[in-house]
Amino acid sequence: MKLYPAIDIKGGRCVRLTQGLWETATDYGDPIEMAARWQADGANFLHVIDLDAAFSGEFANHDVIAKLVQSVKIPVQVGGGVRTKEDIRMRLDDIGISRVILGTVAIKQPELLEWALAQYGDRIAVAIDAKNGMVAIKGWVNATEVDAADFAVQMRNKGVSTVIYTDITKDGMMQGPNLEQTERIVKSTWMNLIASGGISTLEDIKNVRGTGASGCVIGTALYDGAFSLPEATLAAK
Repeated sequence: MKLYPAIDIKGGRCVRLTQGLWETATDYGDPIEMAARWQADGANFLHVIDLDAAFSGEFANHDVIAKLVQSVKIPVQVGGGVRTKEDIRMRLDDIGISRVILGTVAIKQPELLEWALAQYGDRIAVAIDAKNGMVAIKGWVNATEVDAADFAVQMRNKGVSTVIYTDITKDGMMQGPNLEQTERIVKSTWMNLIASGGISTLEDIKNVRGTGASGCVIGTALYDGAFSLPEATLAAK
């Protein structure tokens, strides 16, 4: 199972939020320095979210993310505020991001998702952010009546190969991931599922691997020193 150290960017800084709540931000410094740290610790992929763009739709951290991508030798996937063809082109073609994560638009603009998949194939991933089993959109603020597993099946049928599943209630809480829902989505679709939210121990990583997930995003636990990335990498094997 592949690990994805998380770098969430707000106002040009690397931060962590609890349950996606803006007012809970904890500052962890320069995102570019953090990317270098995770690369040095053995990361083979980075998970970057532009929090400002997720809330405003404007690519506020363009320069920081461009520098980050250029500063490392490992691939980077980026999400947050990707809402137009130009947003996608800018990230993939201009900046050289390896994979772009579509969120709200995957539900609200299915024609944009279809265009992106036709143009870029598996360089397009879809975020499935859920609360109480239902998909949430627009920076996790608005709940829908769309079941997360059903939505994953829809995405697979459209040709999406990778989804990032986040249980919002677990994110940043250090209380363990939602293993039941993760496994449910994996077994409903057999897609490449990257699990996110709640990882707090090495045992959590082993348990996520046991669900059949292909990857796992790790955030707060790494930043707070619950374990090291090399230790996490061993647990993921």
